Amino acid sequence: MSGDPTLERIAQGNGLALCAAGSWTARFAPALEKMVADAEKLRGSRANIFIDVSQVSKLDTFGAWLIERLRRSLTDGGIEAKIAGLSANYSSLVDEVRRVKADPVVQTRSVTITGMLEQIGRSVAGVGGTLVGLIEMLGAVLAAAGHVLIRPRGFRLTSTVHHLEQVCWRAVPIVVLITFLIGCIIAQQGIFHFRQFGADIFVVDMLGVLVLREIGVLLVAIMVAGRSGSAYTAELGSMKMREEIDALRTMGFDPIEVLILPRMLALVMALPILAFLGAMAALYGGGLVAYLYGGVEPEAFLLRLRDAISINHFIVGLIKAPVMAAVIGIVACVEGLAVQGSAESLGQHTTSSVVKGIFLVIVMDGVFAIFFASIGM
Repeated sequence: MSGDPTLERIAQGNGLALCAAGSWTARFAPALEKMVADAEKLRGSRANIFIDVSQVSKLDTFGAWLIERLRRSLTDGGIEAKIAGLSANYSSLVDEVRRVKADPVVQTRSVTITGMLEQIGRSVAGVGGTLVGLIEMLGAVLAAAGHVLIRPRGFRLTSTVHHLEQVCWRAVPIVVLITFLIGCIIAQQGIFHFRQFGADIFVVDMLGVLVLREIGVLLVAIMVAGRSGSAYTAELGSMKMREEIDALRTMGFDPIEVLILPRMLALVMALPILAFLGAMAALYGGGLVAYLYGGVEPEAFLLRLRDAISINHFIVGLIKAPVMAAVIGIVACVEGLAVQGSAESLGQHTTSSVVKGIFLVIVMDGVFAIFFASIGM
């Protein structure tokens, strides 16, 4: 039989036969969907139902899936449903469709105090696991660095220089541009508000201290976490997905020493350089706005800046930079090695790397602020 598809119901004692005929292809999708939906309403009406497909003239993946969907629906309703009369030409297609797993039923649970406490506990346990992973990575990196110090010939200078170029040299334009604009904005806002009290010149004090101690290094660290940290996670995650890291272990190489140590060293060296360049760009931008918008002459700006800041402000910023770089690098490498074998996992861990890196950078900045305040710097 050929032509339009049909699905007839024929009673057979306590059972029922659903006789499919015609062309069960995607061309007749609306009609097939309606017929199958009507047949699914038979759940619970008979003890057993046979789906006879011996008269089906054409069958594609769409039709095979509808037949399998009907069988699953009747089976879930407590009916013994079987497919009969399947020709050899279409048996492999139906078997392939049958291997497709059905979507799991989502169990909705009411919100309870116990459930909320359970979620809080799981979140705390997850935070603890993250901290343990970061400490383990720090220990592995320090061990690899010690091994390189003992055997300097194992140090991968070419890889380190390559990553230093990617992290530092190629990041200079965007870092200088962003910090320059931030310096301009801070100076403009400071002059706008200080002018009400006739204290325009004090914007130089605010700009110098903020840029050298806090804003300069913090802003650069956040940009590095978003730019280089995500790149590290994506690179290591892609290598993990392609089993290149396992191949290194098979060949007798330590992935920490080969892949992670050069990246960490490049990041630790790059961030102080970028922080210094960013601070200079922010001061230049602030001085430019102070001259054009506030009427502060460049000579007066430099004299006031020299009196307002000390070498301690500069040292505080440079001390923060390598520690923040180490935190960003460790987080990025841990997330990269945690990637599983799917693109979704890679995207999730890359996002997690940026979020955790920025969060820990801000936390470290607060810790440093408390520490330096306590020792009078």
